[in-house]
Amino acid sequence: MNLSKNGIDTLEYEITNIERFGFWMIIDEGEYFISFNDFPEFQKASVKQILNVQRPDPQQFHWSDLDIDIDLESLKNPDKFPKIYSKK
Repeated sequence: MNLSKNGIDTLEYEITNIERFGFWMIIDEGEYFISFNDFPEFQKASVKQILNVQRPDPQQFHWSDLDIDIDLESLKNPDKFPKIYSKK
């Protein structure tokens, strides 16, 4: 009997905990905290809305109910992606 792998690899991600100050996501091999201070659009969202996240490509997460997109790179290196515009 010859066994072969069917389908394609899935991109692993999961929201594991929602707390007062934000929520945790496990993404592939890492764990990231998404703070409500940094992403205030999530603060008044329901649990259902936060859990309704898609990964349209390996680097992007999309919450369709909230119209929010977050790039994985901004979670890995938040200092490179300031959240507030400042005129230099």
